[in-house]
Amino acid sequence: MAPLVRGGPSAMASPSTEPLHTRLETLIALARLLERVEASTRAVGAGQYRSLVRQIESLLSAPLPGPALRAILDAHPATAELWENLHYATSGLSRAPLDRSVATETLATQLIRRVARAASRG
Repeated sequence: MAPLVRGGPSAMASPSTEPLHTRLETLIALARLLERVEASTRAVGAGQYRSLVRQIESLLSAPLPGPALRAILDAHPATAELWENLHYATSGLSRAPLDRSVATETLATQLIRRVARAASRG
């Protein structure tokens, strides 16, 4: 199988020396590729997957404008998950909206209570 991303990290310029638009275009292209890999039913080599993830992580570790980063992460859930993992120590799961998290917890609590009541009746 051909490599997913040719050249690996050493073939890319340092994220801080590339022009911003080039970094954003590269990140978008790699994020799209990661989405396709994640959705694919075909097996991808572990080394290829790691290389792709490392390149995305390298791009995500460089400063990016907030609105552009949010747009990329909103459109590419697998890349958003990588971003959360990279920033978990300082940000937690900050991409998950608090309202949605609270609503999910409330629904889970309600379901547990209903199941408990049903179990106690029958």
